[in-house]
Amino acid sequence: MNHFDLRAPLRLAVIAAAAAAFLPLAASAQNVAIVNGKAVPKARVDALVKQAQRAGQQVGPEVMQQARDQVVLREIFAQEASRLGLAASADYRDALEIARQSILIRELFDDFRKKNPVTDDEALLEYNKFKAQASGTEYRARHILVEKEEDAVSLIKQIKAGAKFDELAKKHSKDTGSGEKGGELDFAKPDSYVPEFAKALTALKTGEMTDAPVKSQFGFHIIKLEETREAPFPAFEDVKGQIKQRLEQVKVQRYQEELRSKAKTDYKFGG
Repeated sequence: MNHFDLRAPLRLAVIAAAAAAFLPLAASAQNVAIVNGKAVPKARVDALVKQAQRAGQQVGPEVMQQARDQVVLREIFAQEASRLGLAASADYRDALEIARQSILIRELFDDFRKKNPVTDDEALLEYNKFKAQASGTEYRARHILVEKEEDAVSLIKQIKAGAKFDELAKKHSKDTGSGEKGGELDFAKPDSYVPEFAKALTALKTGEMTDAPVKSQFGFHIIKLEETREAPFPAFEDVKGQIKQRLEQVKVQRYQEELRSKAKTDYKFGG
């Protein structure tokens, strides 16, 4: 024989009451605040935080508090604007349409980036292109620049007789920037210099000096080659992020141009 449990209805009633008690708490957890009887949803805070993260901002407790403050203030101000009837103005409608388009366009290009990511292989290909262009020999030299050829000839003779190149550079060079450092120039590729200087520099061996003055638009040079090296270039992993960012911008720009060319319009763009 089955016995009817008189306690079952009581348990159900308790459970139902407890659930009802928690419903307002669950609903309020979805809101940041109530402003003049209107709920401010937490989703607005999440949206602001997401914008900050998109801009590269680190989101900590302080930023979260600022986001909460902001959405509540916006609700207060927006309610007042609505009360004054500003939502019916033409200026508001125009601004709203521009904002709608801006947000939609941002979403369009964000969606394109997600669907068309720059791969490591694409970045490596671009890296190798840059590396090939940047490779080559760099030269570290000293020089003395004077106005007259005879002065340059005299200085060459003094150096060959044992005078120190750096001391004569400090005393006589018109190029005061390098002259103060004994005529020393930083590592550079030959194409960084005027053609006459570059031609004479690349003809030298390490430790050698030009036997005759080298004429350029600046005057007469005495050049001494200190050392050479292969042009340094950063490792791929060190610049991969920058390369991917640049290639991403190129992809988005091409996508924009494609959309523009496919659009049917009677408008003539300038430029």
